[in-house]
This record gives sequence, structure tokens and C-alpha cells, in this order.
Amino acid sequence: MTDISIESGEAADGLLGALGEQLATHGAPYTLAIVGGSALLALGLISRATSDVDVVALVDDGELLSAEPLPQPILDAAATVAADFAVPGDWLNPGPSSLVGLGLPEGFLERAERRSYGRALEVLFASRVDQIHLKLYATVDQGPGKHLTDLQALAPSEEELLAAARWSRTHDPSEGHLSVLREVLTHLGADHGTLDA
Repeated sequence: MTDISIESGEAADGLLGALGEQLATHGAPYTLAIVGGSALLALGLISRATSDVDVVALVDDGELLSAEPLPQPILDAAATVAADFAVPGDWLNPGPSSLVGLGLPEGFLERAERRSYGRALEVLFASRVDQIHLKLYATVDQGPGKHLTDLQALAPSEEELLAAARWSRTHDPSEGHLSVLREVLTHLGADHGTLDA
């Protein structure tokens, strides 16, 4: 992934708006579920820059589908946007799509904030609650850094952290994951004594 700088919700909106315009010329409407830094920026929940727009899923008739690989019309539209905005061709990242197979937090679609970018693109931005789940999982999986910083910026309650921790355990029930999860929860000031071993 080449670093670019999406520094604000407006910058993310600009890229997605242009993507919507391009998809309209291809005659292909899509709904994308977006997570990560660009979603947090779009919702005004963080202020740090990010390097891409993370697509966790395609949404079709209320069903979450893997975005990997992205459909060709989206790839073509994203390539045009990349050229027009002088950003790397991989600015639209389907990498988080692996989470769909494991299951996103229950109620993800209902909580997501929906925005239309023209007649051919609808985006569902992951809610604050869902981002807490995803950021806790990413912090445990990948170590401290931007995910922990984002998680702290979301200021989760102990109850929210424990719900996220229980969801995280459904993705990785290993003892190693549990050990790191407990360390992260302790760092965040949450009592993890109720977590199942």
C-alpha cells in the first residue's frame, strides 16, 4: 500500500464522490461498507490522516459480501479517480474483506451511517461501536500504533470494550490472542475478569 494522505472527512468525501461519478458513467450502482481511518474521518471521530479507503464489504440486498476482488467496474472507476486526483492506484483497499467471512459485529448494517455519492454509489460507514470492535481486534492482532490511537480517540466505555473483546474472541479463540487481549484491556483500564478463557 502506497502512502497517500487523506487528511479530512472532506478529502475522503471528495474521492468517494468522484468514484460515484465514475461508476455512474459505467452504469453500475454499488453499495460499499467502509471501515478504518477514512470512515472515522468521514464521521468526524478522529482527526489523523490515513492512507487509503478500507472496503470491508460489498452490500447487496442487505447482505455483506466479500469485496476481494473488487468488481471490475469499481476497479476501473477507482483507477480513473487515482489518475484524476494524482493518488496511487490502490487507494481503494479491499484488504479488510477477510473479516466478512469471520463475521462482522451483529447489527453492523443497521448501525452504519449511509451516504449517497450520486446515483451509482452508496457508502455505509461503520459506526463508532463497530469501529471499537474492529480497532480492538486490530490492536491485538497487529500491535500498538494507529489502531490503538484510534481506539483511544473513540473513548470506549468498559462495557463497549468487553463487548468488543468477546467479539474478538470469536475471530481468534487462541490463548495467545487472549493473553494480548487482556494486556490491551488492562492498558485501556478495563476489567477483563469476565472474559472466558
